[in-house]
Amino acid sequence: MRRMEFKMEREGLVKAGDRITVSEGVLPSSWYYTIEPAVAMSANFENRERLSTREGVVAEVITDESGYTVVAEFDE
Repeated sequence: MRRMEFKMEREGLVKAGDRITVSEGVLPSSWYYTIEPAVAMSANFENRERLSTREGVVAEVITDESGYTVVAEFDE
């Protein structure tokens, strides 16, 4: 099981238990992931850290002073 964090700007777009699909974006030397449809975005990852699956489940949504963090779990 792999856990990843995504930054979400608005409350209530996803909740724990929701099934999600992510798309992969490419930068010159890294990759990033977006929960579709443009709900939240991950940090940048190197080649060895790329996801092999595109579907996961929201484990929790954390609220803090910087906004909302979606923690998602992927089977890999």
